[in-house]
Amino acid sequence: MTGLGLSAAAGLNAYIPLLVVGVLDRLTDTVTLPAEFGWLTNGWVLALLAVLLAAEVVLDKIPAVDSVNDMVQTLVRPASGGAVFAATDAAGRLESSSFFQQHAWIGWVAGVVVALLVHLGKASVRPAVNAGTLGAGAPVVSTVEDGVSLGMSVLAILAPVVALIALLMFAYVALRLVRYAHRRRRRRRRNAAA
Repeated sequence: MTGLGLSAAAGLNAYIPLLVVGVLDRLTDTVTLPAEFGWLTNGWVLALLAVLLAAEVVLDKIPAVDSVNDMVQTLVRPASGGAVFAATDAAGRLESSSFFQQHAWIGWVAGVVVALLVHLGKASVRPAVNAGTLGAGAPVVSTVEDGVSLGMSVLAILAPVVALIALLMFAYVALRLVRYAHRRRRRRRRNAAA
């Protein structure tokens, strides 16, 4: 459940869960990364993640630029989701079984799929928000997404069951938003045709 929550958070913002996991492993005993992910606690890596996060936070708040950023992030967010899923302590415990030792790629794939699904939901809702609010909604929605990503990352580590419930609620709300956007678009087309 920890890996799923962190992967979902990566679908909203690629750098927040990586930074949270790296900082918590470096500064606390809350997270213990497998040895092959020790690079994630390196000071230079954490600094680079912080710079990338700052750029992402700024770019994602500018209408139209956020859509271009989402296109670029279509590769980055799923990769981050796969990495953070595989790097978590939960993935480390799963890998102690012989099946997961022989099939370590399963954690990567699960993380990639979850992050990609969340990212695609985010990327499909954002243009509707921008069009519906004439761009004024971009900074608000982006700030909410960043907050959800941070909250989901922390919850996934400290309270994985709560994170799973939050993930299900987020999926429900995203689905409702997509359906609303489609209904609104159809209504506008009908009104324009009439």
